[in-house]
Amino acid sequence: MDRIKSRFDALGKDRGKALVTFITAGDPDLPTTREMIHLLEEAGADIIELGMPFSDPMADGPTIQLSSERALAAGTTLDGILATVREVRITSQIPIILMGYLNPIHAYGYERFCRDAADAGVDGVLLVDMPPEEAGQFLRHAESSGLKVIFLLTPTSDRARLETVARLGRGFVYYVTVTGVTGARQQVSTSLSAELIAVREKIGIPVVAGFGIATPQQAAEVSLLADGVVVGSAIVRLFQNYAGEELKGELQRFVSSLKQAITPAG
Repeated sequence: MDRIKSRFDALGKDRGKALVTFITAGDPDLPTTREMIHLLEEAGADIIELGMPFSDPMADGPTIQLSSERALAAGTTLDGILATVREVRITSQIPIILMGYLNPIHAYGYERFCRDAADAGVDGVLLVDMPPEEAGQFLRHAESSGLKVIFLLTPTSDRARLETVARLGRGFVYYVTVTGVTGARQQVSTSLSAELIAVREKIGIPVVAGFGIATPQQAAEVSLLADGVVVGSAIVRLFQNYAGEELKGELQRFVSSLKQAITPAG
């Protein structure tokens, strides 16, 4: 079952755009992660990105770095994350992507990870430090297990990288709207429109845009240019500032406002 394609196909029937929400698995603990996945889905998320906490998250800004520290301090492991996805699958078919760094998966073993992730119900993997040109070994195991490998493109990606991602990428492509680490920005880049037009002309699968999208207004702007938007740091910050029922309420309100902002009128 290709949950990612099914979700984009369903959205496309009504000119809808995908809301991709990122949370760090295990922040503040895995039972909360399981509960929040369901809450995000109910609030309007179309795809969930689960961050795999790592001790050296070089592409992440301070908000997501701190969330990784909280998750690791709570004892979060890759085995525990996969078990959580398996539990979510009992009642939900929302597409779930694991996002993170190659080192923990290398330690786990590529073949074993791809098999176990697919068996648990993971739909895809995005590894920010795995260039597509060097992904051959991992891609072979992912392909045989049915996992989609999602690649990043950035404003500095050259034509060769674009062609490689167009050839190897599956599920969707994640376009990074700014250079630098993750984190909320004050405004959307003025060059984003031209960049996304050029990318979508070359890519045969959906293109979603993220990094720095922090408000419903920014999400609405980007949704006009891409097939979906990713919101991460602005959501993760809620886990830093709230807990319990207050966190649930804030998360529900914010994600609902994002989905409403990117939903076409009529």
